Amino acid sequence: MSLSVCIYCASSNAINSVYYQEAEKLARLLAQNNVNVKFGGGSSGLMGKIADVYVEENNDNIVGIIPKFMCEEGWQHQQLKQLIVTETMHERKQKMIENVDAAIALPGGIGTLEEVLEVLTWKQLGIFLKPILLVNINGYFDPLLIALEHAVSENFMRKEHLQLFTIISSVENILQDIQKNPTYDVSIRKIAQI
Repeated sequence: MSLSVCIYCASSNAINSVYYQEAEKLARLLAQNNVNVKFGGGSSGLMGKIADVYVEENNDNIVGIIPKFMCEEGWQHQQLKQLIVTETMHERKQKMIENVDAAIALPGGIGTLEEVLEVLTWKQLGIFLKPILLVNINGYFDPLLIALEHAVSENFMRKEHLQLFTIISSVENILQDIQKNPTYDVSIRKIAQI
């Protein structure tokens, strides 16, 4: 059985090249290991880089999932053989996470952060039980971690909720990182509330 992952990442083109370099490393590693990828279907930013690498590697195991209104704007990646068009953003996010073995988050803006927080919520509630990895390039996710730790200190979250995800600084060992992270079961719901 081949591995399947969801990748959350930026659509901005105005970002530091270090983010593109790490996204390219990730995509090459996944493509060369025949990992199935679901992503937001866009042609710009890190989304575009992930798709471009899969196209360069002649690997069709990538599915773009994008809302209809974004296609009407012409934001979809044009070279994908598999593009699912949804009616809503919510449907897009649901399809991106269905039947994957892990969720990987590269840095991104409001949309990426919203996706990360939603999948963390789903894991806390026992809806999504697979590993969630945040690739902390340039310490990008450090402020989010501080905010989550503050939520714990103010009793809005349990300390155990900080174990729902794994922070990695590089993608080099991501396949091993996915394998060593446990899949939870619905009993996690017992600690969903404070």
